[in-house]
Amino acid sequence: MEIPHPLTIISPHLEDAVFSCGSLLAASRQALVITVFAGLPGPELTAPAHDSAAGFASARAAMEARRHEDARALSTLGADPVWLDFLEQQYGQRYDAVSIALRLGRLLALQPGGTVVAPMGLRHADHMLVNAACMLVREAAFADLPETVPHGDHDGHVAPFRWIFYEEAIYRRMPGATQSRMVGWWQEGLLASPVHMPISVFTAQKARAVQAYESQLALFSPAQLADVCAPERYWSLDAIDVHR
Repeated sequence: MEIPHPLTIISPHLEDAVFSCGSLLAASRQALVITVFAGLPGPELTAPAHDSAAGFASARAAMEARRHEDARALSTLGADPVWLDFLEQQYGQRYDAVSIALRLGRLLALQPGGTVVAPMGLRHADHMLVNAACMLVREAAFADLPETVPHGDHDGHVAPFRWIFYEEAIYRRMPGATQSRMVGWWQEGLLASPVHMPISVFTAQKARAVQAYESQLALFSPAQLADVCAPERYWSLDAIDVHR
C-alpha cells in the first residue's frame, strides 16, 4: 500500500499516535491527528498517581504540559493536532462509545475521503472505548452502501474513508493482546489482514518526535521504550466470505 493521502489518525491519548504511528506520520507529512482524551481537567483536581509520578502537582498542569509536548512532536512530523475535550479515565470520567462516535463522525464528515487509521483497542480501557467508537463510525459508513456492493469496492459506491487499524505501542507487547483482538474481530465476522507501507526509512524522524514526550518517557521501562521504536504494524478489515 502506498502512503495514503489525505490521512487521519485517531489517537486515544496525546502520545499514542506518535508512539504507534510516528513513521507513518513522517511519511505522510500532512496528516491530521485527532486525540480523543485530550480534555483539560478542572484546576481543583489533584494529580492522580500517573501524573504525580511524572512530577505534576495537578491534573490540569499534567494535561497542559502533555498538550505542549504533543504539539511539538506533531509539528516535527508535519502533522496537525485536533484535541477533543473528553477526559481520561484516570480523572474519574466515564463515557460511552456512542458519544465519542458522534463527535468523531461529525469531524470526519468535514473532511470526506482519504484513510482513517484507528487504534485496535488493546488492553487499556480508554483504547478499547476509542476502538469501539471507531468501529461504530466505520460500520455506519458501510451501512449506507448497497448490500450488493462489497466493502472497499471502487465503482462509485465506496465508503467515504478507507479504514485501517494500528497496534498500540506498549500494549501490543502484552502476551496475546493482538491475537485476542483478532479473535474478537473474527467472531464479529471480520478478517484482519496485514497492511504493509514503505515507512521504515522514517524511523529516525519518528524517534526525534518521540523525544518530545519527556513527561511520559520518564515513566517507561527499557522494554517499553524499545517497543515504542519497534516496527509499526497495521491491519485492514474485510467481511469474512462465508461462501468460500
